[in-house]
Amino acid sequence: MSDSDSGEKIFSLKGRPAGVIAGLTSAIVLIMVLTYLLIDFTPLKKTIRGYPSRESREAALQNRLLVDSLQKQISLWAFQVGNIQRVMSGREPLDLDSVATLASNSGSSDMYAAMYAHQDSVLRGIVEREIAQDVSAGDQVSTQIEGLKFFTPVKGMVTETFNQAINHPYIDIAADENTTVYSILDGTVISAGWNDDTGYVMIIQHGHDLISAYKHNDRLLKKAGDKVKTGTPIAIVGNTGRLSTGVHLHLELWHAGEAIDPAKYISF
Repeated sequence: MSDSDSGEKIFSLKGRPAGVIAGLTSAIVLIMVLTYLLIDFTPLKKTIRGYPSRESREAALQNRLLVDSLQKQISLWAFQVGNIQRVMSGREPLDLDSVATLASNSGSSDMYAAMYAHQDSVLRGIVEREIAQDVSAGDQVSTQIEGLKFFTPVKGMVTETFNQAINHPYIDIAADENTTVYSILDGTVISAGWNDDTGYVMIIQHGHDLISAYKHNDRLLKKAGDKVKTGTPIAIVGNTGRLSTGVHLHLELWHAGEAIDPAKYISF
């Protein structure tokens, strides 16, 4: 480079074209690296439109964990409802551990869903056949559960008796507050949770195609999947749920899908 007036050379820059290109490339890469470091490790990144903040990323992670938890809970509810349907139709309930193992070994949620759908269709077919054959529930009860020794679920007084004619296929037992509720037979808890109408509810599947339901509890002492023995404490009598009218136990007894009168088999 030279002075425009005197023509004197001020400085000169010599280099091969390949060297010039390499130098420019290095400079560009260096600028990009510095720009990245500046944006990533300084608050400058927060000024970029659309860049998520730390708070928003943490919220997204929490939402993802919540959705995963809800999906697991919904799957458990579906499993419990399916087991109740199986028991009421006179079939053996599925074991939660075995189903979970099968699902994990299959490696495919689609395979598990197809299996569950098939079981539901088979269940519907059995129920339809039983309706067509008009099976006598009374004969089944007398044949299969006659002689069983039932444990009194709660100490109290029966205030409402079993009466299907008025849509009351259960009994209500008034009891003192904080009274313990016991399992009437050996079995497995297939449902334990909250219902807006009936409060804290415990449902137990027993042998001989029997299930028992205990409603309006103050709190539950067992969870779904627990094994219980005859006389095991399972809940505390309460007054929970929109339909409750006082501290009492709402007791239901079902055999092969038919409601039966607990007072015929249990002494209160």
